[in-house]
Amino acid sequence: MRRTAVGIAAAVARRRARVSENAVFVTDPAMQTLRRSQDRGYADHGWLKSHHSFSFAGYHDPAHMGWGNLRVINEDRVAPGTGFGKHGHRDMEIVSYVLEGELAHQDSMGNVKGIPPGDVQRMSAGTGVLHSEFNHAPNQTTHFLQIWILPDTTGIAPGYEQKTVPAAEKRGKLKLVAGPASAQGSVTIHADARMYAGLFDGDEAAELALDPARKGYVHVVRGSPDVNGHALAAGDALLLEGESRIALAHGKDAEVLVFDLVP
Repeated sequence: MRRTAVGIAAAVARRRARVSENAVFVTDPAMQTLRRSQDRGYADHGWLKSHHSFSFAGYHDPAHMGWGNLRVINEDRVAPGTGFGKHGHRDMEIVSYVLEGELAHQDSMGNVKGIPPGDVQRMSAGTGVLHSEFNHAPNQTTHFLQIWILPDTTGIAPGYEQKTVPAAEKRGKLKLVAGPASAQGSVTIHADARMYAGLFDGDEAAELALDPARKGYVHVVRGSPDVNGHALAAGDALLLEGESRIALAHGKDAEVLVFDLVP
């Protein structure tokens, strides 16, 4: 008797059902996703060239709207004598991390600051703040990362903080540079998140323990390290979920930012 396709499919389904009654399935919630630098969004405004790790302004990618409570990482290069005019933010924790040149900051809280490489700046927008950011140098581009993290609580009073993190404190290790009020030695963000910075070259290596119930994110600022066995280059990122550690090794003039985030 010739069996139809429908009959065959039904028989297969019955066999699978019998197997599944006695089988033990083990699921592995761990996930590591590699995103290369060239896959980021990009905008060229002439005076500003910006790479967007997540959806921002004219770049929209539903698959990359943020990771945990990390909402924005923009890698910006600001031309000499130009900058961001006065504009507003609210209910966001904003961290600036300067790589080259200097960023001049002025805000409605009365802060007038210069942010050089090695400094970490935190601005809590809270109920609302106006600020501007400029590169006043006549011949040097300012290269920096602007990072936005969603706050735990909205409607707080705006705030500002800036700290210098010497290179020696990041050499061959992950130095906490931004974290909750309970964290020591870092700028304080009003969010359940921690941001670490590290410099790695040659045999230098470090590990960070993660709660598998949280998310991790590694952004390579420059150079090329291995992260959890993946070879990464400048601008690359590794997104982690269900993992218990982040391991960095085999750096070649590498600088990295590592985030410990809520799901």
